[in-house]
Amino acid sequence: MAKSIKPKSVPTSAHSENTKLSLLGRSETRLPSSVSPSTLETFENRYPHRNYVIEFYADDFTSLCPITGQPDFATLHIEYVADQQCIETKSLKFYLASFRNCAAFNEEVANRILDDLVSACSPRTMTVFGQFASRGGIRVSVRAEYEKPARSRSRKR
Repeated sequence: MAKSIKPKSVPTSAHSENTKLSLLGRSETRLPSSVSPSTLETFENRYPHRNYVIEFYADDFTSLCPITGQPDFATLHIEYVADQQCIETKSLKFYLASFRNCAAFNEEVANRILDDLVSACSPRTMTVFGQFASRGGIRVSVRAEYEKPARSRSRKR
């Protein structure tokens, strides 16, 4: 017979910390009509003393071609090592969905996402990798990377 695992209790401070999250747990929230980094929300990293990798996969990312206005489809892979803050997943979903109305080249999209995410959570490292669907027989992949300078990395324990 398998042993049951008892869930760890969530500290009371975690509940108050998470009250600043405005999207999580609210189904009535509408997707933003334009790209805004203010859509992104963060929460405290409870393990800042440790490097661990957080990965997001968005298989149905869409933006618009700035020349034709046609949709550009992509799979995004976002990978980062948090410092003091982590990106809240639902806010990331809303942020990425807002690109559906954004006309931008693929290279611009990947770099804009990286800049906005880095501004939101100031990670130790982050990579945004976009694999855009083939256009005219050519598929575009863009990898944008960030690494926090060593002297800026926090070592809180």
